Amino acid sequence: MAPEPVSATERLHGRNVHLVAAHDDRPALPFATRSFDLVTSRHPIRTWWGEVARVLRPGGSFLSQQVGPHTLRELIEFLLGPQTGRSSRDPELARADAEAVGLQVVDLRSERLRVEFMDVGAVVYFLRLVVWIVPGFSVAEYRERLQTLHQQIVHDGPFVAHSERFLIEATKRSE
Repeated sequence: MAPEPVSATERLHGRNVHLVAAHDDRPALPFATRSFDLVTSRHPIRTWWGEVARVLRPGGSFLSQQVGPHTLRELIEFLLGPQTGRSSRDPELARADAEAVGLQVVDLRSERLRVEFMDVGAVVYFLRLVVWIVPGFSVAEYRERLQTLHQQIVHDGPFVAHSERFLIEATKRSE
């Protein structure tokens, strides 16, 4: 019999680690000022830089992996057409925002990773799982584009897109 799954909260609690889910509609973190030596965040929709700076102790660090500005753009544009405008998920904008609240960016790395879809079923599964890539996606709504994509994959091989990520590490200056 398989053991019961253990949540991240349960696993980390014994190590004096607090896991908190932030919400875009409530930007204030529920912690006292200068509470932490380390704050981490993975794939935030928005980083509340002022709150991060507030809850960090002097000398404390913020470490975050974030989605880059053109993640899966090839797939998005295949289904939705050309996308215009600048993304708010730009690593240099993150640097500027961190520095604007007094944090010092000590490392900023970007990666562009190849993603291959071997068949249209994988695309459908992915878009149903990662709902923010093509908001409101349904097979019925995109049937014609999916049929075109299927034919393209059969004829040319895997559909290639790229996932972009960046890692930012910032510290709060010691006073």
